[in-house]
Amino acid sequence: MTSNTNRTVVGNISLSLDGRVNGPGGDYDMGWIAPHAVTAGSLAHMIRVTSPATTALLGRKNYEGFGGYWPTVADDPTAPEESRAFSRWLNEVEKVVFSSTAPAAAWQNSRIARTDPVTTVKELRLQDGGDIVVLASSSVIRALLAADELDRLSITLCPELVGGGMQLFDETVPATSWTLTDSTPTDSGALCLLYDRTRTA
Repeated sequence: MTSNTNRTVVGNISLSLDGRVNGPGGDYDMGWIAPHAVTAGSLAHMIRVTSPATTALLGRKNYEGFGGYWPTVADDPTAPEESRAFSRWLNEVEKVVFSSTAPAAAWQNSRIARTDPVTTVKELRLQDGGDIVVLASSSVIRALLAADELDRLSITLCPELVGGGMQLFDETVPATSWTLTDSTPTDSGALCLLYDRTRTA
C-alpha cells in the first residue's frame, strides 16, 4: 500500500508570547490560556482546523484533561454552539493516545498506542481517512517536527508572557521553513495562526 498524501498531519496548540505551553507551575499551569481559548474566534478556528480530521493524537495527560471535560458538552444546552460542535467531533473522532502506562482508554473511539508518535503517524498515513491532528500535546508535536512528519502548525498565540514553563520549540526541533496561510485575530487579542510546511521538490 502506498502512502496517502492526502492525510495532512496538523499540530494544534496554544502558545504564550514567550513560546510556552504551560507556566512555571508545571504541566497544569495553563490558566492563562483559558480566556483566549473560549472566545468565539478561537473556537471557530479550532473547528476549522479539526473538522477535516478523522484521527486525533493525544498524550496521556491531554487525553485525561480533554476526557474530563468535553464528552458531555455536546448535550449541554447552555454551552455555545461552537463548543457543542467541537464536543461532538471529539466524541466521534478516532482518538489515539500515546501512553506506556495507561491500561485502557475508556472514552468512545479511543485506543492506546504503545508505539512512538512517528511510527504511528507513518502507519496512519498508509490508511484512508481525513487529516490527522495532534491536540495540544507538545511532546508529540516536537517528535513529529524532529522527524519532519508534521505538515501544518495551528498556533493560538496568546498575548501573555508567563515567564517560565516548557517551551514548544526546544533544541530537539530542527530548522525548517513554513508558510503563513491564515492569520485571524480574536476578541481577546490572541492570534490564530496557520503555517504549512514548505518543502522543496
